[in-house]
Amino acid sequence: MTLAASPPPIAPQPLAPPRGETRIVLAPVSWSLYQQILRELGDRRSKRLTYDSGRLEIMSPSDLHEDVKTVAARLLETYALLMRIKVQGYGSMTMDREDLEKGLEPDECYYVQSFDRLPRGRRLDLSTDPPPDLAIEVDISPPSIARQPIYAALSVPEVWLYDGRSFIVLRRTADGRYAEARQSECFPSLPIDEFNRFVRIGLESNQPAALEALMDWLRETQQQVRPL
Repeated sequence: MTLAASPPPIAPQPLAPPRGETRIVLAPVSWSLYQQILRELGDRRSKRLTYDSGRLEIMSPSDLHEDVKTVAARLLETYALLMRIKVQGYGSMTMDREDLEKGLEPDECYYVQSFDRLPRGRRLDLSTDPPPDLAIEVDISPPSIARQPIYAALSVPEVWLYDGRSFIVLRRTADGRYAEARQSECFPSLPIDEFNRFVRIGLESNQPAALEALMDWLRETQQQVRPL
């Protein structure tokens, strides 16, 4: 289907979220137009797109948004490395399925339990390959299109949600929804309260200080830390 044949979108609906983030919603947007926008923006785009059954949100993240997601990613990846946990990160890869008419980009995502099921020598196909085990979702401002139902439809088992103050662990339940959990299945030995403490250090001081706090905590709790 060509761009000209796509239903014309309504005028953008600008929101006024705090801290510099901007969001617009377009509707109706066909799947083919959504895919065309993804291609035109390219792999290095600074926007986050959320698509759900004809509605498209385009979000421009704030500096704080990017700071939080980068601190979280560095902490998790350092923790996994020190604890010798095999993880495969896919950053903000587009997770979409045409059969579900849903798609989004997490702030970060990781394969942990499904690490050994990753395809070799070809690109991921979420219609046949497992979704990431963990998605990092930073919501400095509330999304206009609900993202948890999209993660649930894509069968992502776990989401770590930052609500502007701290992260909470959400795990997918049998009925296809998310419920807050006290600990992560991906990283069960990393308490979310401690993780949030390290994130706060990173935001209030700097990222190396957050990593040092993580390593100090691992030594104090006598968890196995091996040299990098």
